[in-house]
Amino acid sequence: MTALRFQILRRITQLGVLALFWLGANMHLGVLTGNLSGSRIFGVVPMADPFAALQIATTGHLPGNTVLIGSAVTLGLWFLLGGRSFCSWVCPVNLVSDAAAATKRRFRLPIGFAVPRSTRNWVLALALVLSATSGVAAFELVSPIGFIQRELIFGVGLGLLAVPLLFLADLTLLKRGWCGSLCPLGAFWSLVGSRSPLGIRFDDESCNRCMDCVAVCPEAHVLNFNHLSTTGFIRSGDCTRCGRCIEVCSTEACSFGMRPPPAGATRNGDTHVHG
Repeated sequence: MTALRFQILRRITQLGVLALFWLGANMHLGVLTGNLSGSRIFGVVPMADPFAALQIATTGHLPGNTVLIGSAVTLGLWFLLGGRSFCSWVCPVNLVSDAAAATKRRFRLPIGFAVPRSTRNWVLALALVLSATSGVAAFELVSPIGFIQRELIFGVGLGLLAVPLLFLADLTLLKRGWCGSLCPLGAFWSLVGSRSPLGIRFDDESCNRCMDCVAVCPEAHVLNFNHLSTTGFIRSGDCTRCGRCIEVCSTEACSFGMRPPPAGATRNGDTHVHG
């Protein structure tokens, strides 16, 4: 169970968020109402998707004060947690992507065609351009994240077809195609979370280069040992903070902690928290 502790916590969080939204919509339990695009905690604290708000802003329509405040709250939260924490701890599509990856490993299937990671940045830019030219938030119209979440909360319909389509695409054609290479929301959070003070610490002296972390990491390119040996911290915003590297590391070379000070600065008071 220790080797799966963060996976279990992530599943509890992902399913728990969906359950709270469902209870808010169907049982009128006001802990969390709305959806991932816009919600309220206990009916008071607003939260909103800042990428959706940005798309709305490009249409020439200024989002309302509640959306702006909610976007600021959400932006601050995920900046603090860092990287693409939203992707691995809340987004329902991550459940599909992880299931496809686990199935590939279990049956030793081909990893599939790897779409360049930069593609999701181009998709992000395209979503903003289309929003500006069409006058609507373009990505929100086709987002599988929204499809899956809304169908599970408000009633199952055709939108839930996104689940088998994404699973089969990742299983047979692509290497984590949607989450790893195409999702513009993931690209957005990667940019936001790249300077977070929290993240994954790396102790080069403890690392024996067994490569177990690389084998399980959904964004293995962030584990550049030459870079990590000098920085002691995964600085890439692509890191999903999923904790898999910590779970599988037999030497405890990886751990959750604070970003170390700049080179040459004192390390007194530097925080280091093992997962």
